[in-house]
Amino acid sequence: MPKSVHPRLLIVDDEAAVRGVLHDLLERSYDCAEASSAEEALALLRVNPYELVISDITMAGMSGLEMIPHIKAISPDSVIVMVSGMQTVESAINALRLGAFDYLMKPFDLRQVEAAIERAYDYHQLIVAKQLYENHLEELVDLRTAELDQALGSLENAYRSTLQALTAALETRDAETHGHSERVVTFSLRLGREYGLNATEMKALEFGSLLHDIGKIGVPDAILRKPAKLTEEEWERMREHPLHGQQILRDINFLEGAARVVAQHHEKWDGSGYPLGLKAEEIDICARIFAVADAFDAITSDRVYRKAQSYDAAARELDEWANRQFDPKVVEAFHRVPKEDWEVLRLRSLMRERSASDWRPVGVSIESKLNAPIS
Repeated sequence: MPKSVHPRLLIVDDEAAVRGVLHDLLERSYDCAEASSAEEALALLRVNPYELVISDITMAGMSGLEMIPHIKAISPDSVIVMVSGMQTVESAINALRLGAFDYLMKPFDLRQVEAAIERAYDYHQLIVAKQLYENHLEELVDLRTAELDQALGSLENAYRSTLQALTAALETRDAETHGHSERVVTFSLRLGREYGLNATEMKALEFGSLLHDIGKIGVPDAILRKPAKLTEEEWERMREHPLHGQQILRDINFLEGAARVVAQHHEKWDGSGYPLGLKAEEIDICARIFAVADAFDAITSDRVYRKAQSYDAAARELDEWANRQFDPKVVEAFHRVPKEDWEVLRLRSLMRERSASDWRPVGVSIESKLNAPIS
């Protein structure tokens, strides 16, 4: 990483050994300083600016999460990467919501740490370039605008990778639906294109499909993995997961559209769904498209209680439930997609799934578990 002047990096962790490892790893490319607590880090930031901060979350005294708003107030341009040994979705979501740029899990892969810091520094450079642009440096406008578009695209890809990693945790709780999120995202996007969604709607559909069952993180294993029929009380708990998921994603601007899919993916066209009993076009269009893609995947995938059914059987079932569970116009769009396209998409998803099984990124993982969509 050629740089004429080393960027300043502040390493914050209450474990001296961890600070030492990070310092040794990064000192060739960065001017590294260390702090053993959040309070010490903030004191250093008040004296010297740091382009980058990498910090543990769990520390004595002020936590890493509590430190983020203080860093933003003292040094708004500092880019923050959080590190944690807590295998929870909430810590990752909270870190991103509070303003962290990236999130890594302990034990971390040193190559991933280097890559994350590299991305963070590139993003810091983008912030500096944007400030120069706002100061009317006209000669940089064309160049910096192109760099901004590229950097924002890279940032979106980083978010996408983080969310894909997050979706692996629920999958570890339910091997039956292994690969479901990968397939249902692929199917949803193909159906969304056929329906005619715009770019903003397509992003909402992609992230909403990926995170649709994130609310099940709060459902106890005794209910989520129960092999027998659920009691009415257990079903009440299960039916709360769409709103739990919406709550988890609240206040994250780039997931605003996705949160509607998460909240409404069990609503039905005739109003018989849950949790709010919305009907027809009261239901978000992305949630309506997801419902059809989700059902198609459920019908054509193996389940403990039955073997996967054919495309033709799935198409008939979607027709049967159009105007009741599904938006009939979305079902029409499904039929406009050639049968061969669905088969190719499933094959590609399976190939990506097998490839991903050989390498899992270090980080929090979360994968969605599917309920049978036809009830």
